[in-house]
Amino acid sequence: MQAIIISCCGCFHGRTLAAISMSCDNEATRGFGPLLSGHLKVDFGDVVSLEKSFREQGDRIAGFLFEPIQGEAGVIIPPDGYLKSVRDLCTKYNVLMIADEIQTGLARTGKMLACDWEQVRPDVVILGKALGGGVIPVSAVLADKDVMLCIRPGEHGSTFGGNPLASAVAIVSLDVIKEERLAERSYHLGKELRHQLLKVQQQFPDIIKEVRGRGLFNAVEFNSKTLSPVSAYDICLKLKERGVLAKPTHDTIVRLTPPLSISSDELQEGSKTLHEVLELDLPKMKAAKPEKMPVASTTCDRCGRNQYDSSG
Repeated sequence: MQAIIISCCGCFHGRTLAAISMSCDNEATRGFGPLLSGHLKVDFGDVVSLEKSFREQGDRIAGFLFEPIQGEAGVIIPPDGYLKSVRDLCTKYNVLMIADEIQTGLARTGKMLACDWEQVRPDVVILGKALGGGVIPVSAVLADKDVMLCIRPGEHGSTFGGNPLASAVAIVSLDVIKEERLAERSYHLGKELRHQLLKVQQQFPDIIKEVRGRGLFNAVEFNSKTLSPVSAYDICLKLKERGVLAKPTHDTIVRLTPPLSISSDELQEGSKTLHEVLELDLPKMKAAKPEKMPVASTTCDRCGRNQYDSSG
């Protein structure tokens, strides 16, 4: 009997074959394969569909893999109570609750882990990025012994597994986050940043559709109709020219994830720069681009839906 992993539409868990087999991102899947079977999808934030899948598939489901806040999808925050409901369902149906906190974890969202927003303890937590403190690449999978000891000696290996230097760096990184109260800092600075970004939205209400985020994990989503033919990538290039680094996703979203050590003055400068790009650069970019640009299909090859419709 084949086991099943459930994941969410719009998810991003990496670029290896098993990870992209869960993906609803055509850029991650087209030209790669054969993709792996044994994956089911549910909408992020939809506990009704999740329980329906649990009921229908029964003992075949090994785990539910999810991001507490979807990062690559554009900092998508689930409805209040979603994480607690997931915890309850996974316990009820004996399914592993697996939280991918590689992007959200370690103070990024204003808590040590994003699951802490609902005081939820997953069965498995995946960590990376911030775990290395910007010094060395390191990632980790955390679980209690009831889960971890299912892997017996000799059944798992990794070329760089057990790296003592990486392990030492990870421990120090965690100490710094705790001692310098970076989670609390991220929480307060994140509120400040969103306050500033909402002011920019008020000045450009037709262009900015939404400002969202938690802690210093934030996104600005643009109205595709009023931004066109300019893309979020174009906006990020202009931000870079003015000294601010940001990352685009899905043509209409710019993610702003500054370092946890950033100052209030630097946040203010970043928000001011976004205002300048929209006021000074955007009209020129629109005039310089053809009126009708070819638009790549955003219909997911996997589920047949438009995952990133940002019009209206």
